[in-house]
Amino acid sequence: MSPRTRGGYTFGAPRRRPTGSERRRRVQLREVEPVEDPDSVEHPQHDRDETEEVFEGAPGGPIDRCILQSFDKHIVAKIWLGEDRAPLKLVNHGAKLQLWELDMERSRIYETVHRSGLASLTSCSHRVASRSMLSAFCEWWQPETTTFHMPFGEMTITLDDVASILHIPVTGSMISFSQPLHVDDANALLVELLGTTNVEASRETEQCRSPLVRLLWLRDHFSTITDASSDDDIVFAPRAFLLHLVGCTLFADKSATSVAVVYLELFRDLSMVGSYAWGAACLAYLYKQLTTATRFQVRQLGGYLTLFQAWIYEHFPKMFSSPDMSYTESRPRALRWRPHVIPDSLQSVRERLDRLQISKVCWEPYVDHRAEHPFPDIAWYSGCIKCGQVVEPYHPERVLRQFGYIQTIPPRPFTPPRPDRSILLEQYWERWTDHVLTDQSRGRRCQYSGSGESVAEYMAWYDRISHLIVQPPQLRSGFMTDARSSLPSHAASTSDTRNAKALTLLRHVISGGREQSVDYFWGALNEAHGILAGLDETLASHSTPLPAPASHSTPSPATRPFFSPPTFVYPPLASDDPPPLIVPPPPASIAPSAPAADPSAPAPNSTASTTVYVRSKRKKKT
Repeated sequence: MSPRTRGGYTFGAPRRRPTGSERRRRVQLREVEPVEDPDSVEHPQHDRDETEEVFEGAPGGPIDRCILQSFDKHIVAKIWLGEDRAPLKLVNHGAKLQLWELDMERSRIYETVHRSGLASLTSCSHRVASRSMLSAFCEWWQPETTTFHMPFGEMTITLDDVASILHIPVTGSMISFSQPLHVDDANALLVELLGTTNVEASRETEQCRSPLVRLLWLRDHFSTITDASSDDDIVFAPRAFLLHLVGCTLFADKSATSVAVVYLELFRDLSMVGSYAWGAACLAYLYKQLTTATRFQVRQLGGYLTLFQAWIYEHFPKMFSSPDMSYTESRPRALRWRPHVIPDSLQSVRERLDRLQISKVCWEPYVDHRAEHPFPDIAWYSGCIKCGQVVEPYHPERVLRQFGYIQTIPPRPFTPPRPDRSILLEQYWERWTDHVLTDQSRGRRCQYSGSGESVAEYMAWYDRISHLIVQPPQLRSGFMTDARSSLPSHAASTSDTRNAKALTLLRHVISGGREQSVDYFWGALNEAHGILAGLDETLASHSTPLPAPASHSTPSPATRPFFSPPTFVYPPLASDDPPPLIVPPPPASIAPSAPAADPSAPAPNSTASTTVYVRSKRKKKT
């Protein structure tokens, strides 16, 4: 019988579409008898078998599509249909920031950058990012809720995460642009705010074929300016440096080499740079990049990946992180970790996340950080965040456990308004204190800090509206299956037990002589290696007796299989007995001492043969 997924989809079966008459009957039903309760509607009976199940939507998806309405276009839906993609190409400019440093000869420029509130970005950016880890987490992102739908519930990157990880302002004026910038306007902005000539500006935007400038162009023209330069250059250099900085960090786009000129408008008045909500804009931009990355045809991931990667390190420290022991809480939390590339493949990380349990999550990672960096109240804001033309919803009520509260069933997510309604969005954001979650909406705090509690009905609801795994069971590698639970507790992968199993296996091989088949030797060594490496979970599932050593006669090539390694199974140890000490047989050149009498040994007149090792002669006497 073919396996069925959530929703009744059968692998290999074509999707059944409703007929025209069925659609018309559904429309007539809604027009004639509109009711508020959909469960009270008696749907018309169609001419089909009562046992037939009609699947509407992609396999592996939620049973109830009231929340994840675009799941059919999600990368997870493609994975369940047998399609896949390689790990995403990451746009990370952490190494480029080292090419333009503000030393003592540029102290005047550094003072301007420090007052902007963005100085921490020059030192906390990660130089490397893990493709497999970030690509796997992108597959758990859902655009409708702007949260990661993990196996145990929803999580997301909050404004508290941004403030703690980056130490940049999350309150202030919303970053908004009335309309996209034209190329001619970009040229005029470069001439006015950076002091370039119109020819140089036109040449640069023509090379980028859009209102962009290359990061390399900014470094070549402005990185050599020092305190000894003219006063005009001292004014132009901080603007160019800040444009280069946000292009490498907060607003890294998929061009991987350029930055939009429109951000230069934010640095027109250098004394006002620190008044913007840079953290909220960075978060909105990253939300948009994660949403785009959930589409199957997308191959790149932009945004500030240091924020994304450090968030994973903070909330999943037992799985991916490598801490820096020299870190102090006065610095941004991004510096707490040593960024490294996860050696696991995308397939391996997927399976690790599919089996992720709630005990592996650190729900409140910044408890020790509060003395130096208090909790920002704006993290409770429920509404929209914006970066230019990007508008994304922000839902703290969906991730109450990250704030230390018991998670309840959240309300339906709202659809963000159009970007052209910037005035209304800005007014809503400016009065953010009127739009934070009330004490009633927050509910009760968890009994124990970081326990990640939820109400009793939450998981049943979450199981219906979301997906709990990314990888279909039939496509898993099988290397991470936890079969140790079937082994006795005293034999659960201890080093003594592994050594005993491996030595027993090798003893049988050695006692079989030198004329055994190569396949037998290879299979035994391969299984011994697996035992010592901790890969012997399947041993407990076999019930066949230990096979005798292979015959001394080698089968012909026509009858011998290409590879058929033996399977060795050992009886389980008694719970009170220590692991046996297995001593391999000595070499033929060493005579063993006389063994003690064995009551189970055959009698002297028995026909059974006994092997005796002689020191002086390499012969066997029977």
